[in-house]
Amino acid sequence: MQALQAMEQSVDLPKFMGDWYVIAHIPTFIETKAYNAVESYKLDPDGTIATTFTFNQGSFDGPLKTYRPRGFVHNQATKAEWRMQFVWPFKAAFLITHLAADGQTTIIGVPDRKYVWIMARTKTLPEKRYQELVNLLKASGHDTSKLRRVPQR
Repeated sequence: MQALQAMEQSVDLPKFMGDWYVIAHIPTFIETKAYNAVESYKLDPDGTIATTFTFNQGSFDGPLKTYRPRGFVHNQATKAEWRMQFVWPFKAAFLITHLAADGQTTIIGVPDRKYVWIMARTKTLPEKRYQELVNLLKASGHDTSKLRRVPQR
């Protein structure tokens, strides 16, 4: 199977910045028991993206975990392909594969489809909208049986 690609339409980075609630994901090892997961983006003057990822570990009242990777726009034409740096000097490809026209939902994935995040500007989504996003993942070759809904409160 060919590597996952970022969407071709251009992302308005200033509008994309801010808080995104993680609605569901195929999680990395650090977030398998995440509750209240939120990814926040801030565009810095140098063009990099200050990222703060927070969640409660194991329950709504579990210990708060915070990670601060830095984002680098890799594809300047669309701004839909980033490199995220969690540990220097390594950078991982993160792809915006879907962004709703109203800017309220997005899907971010990685080229090998091992991880994916469905995110929204609100803590919950109507079931119909959630299923539409899951169907987009299926169509792009993701194993949606691995999706975990992230409890939000």
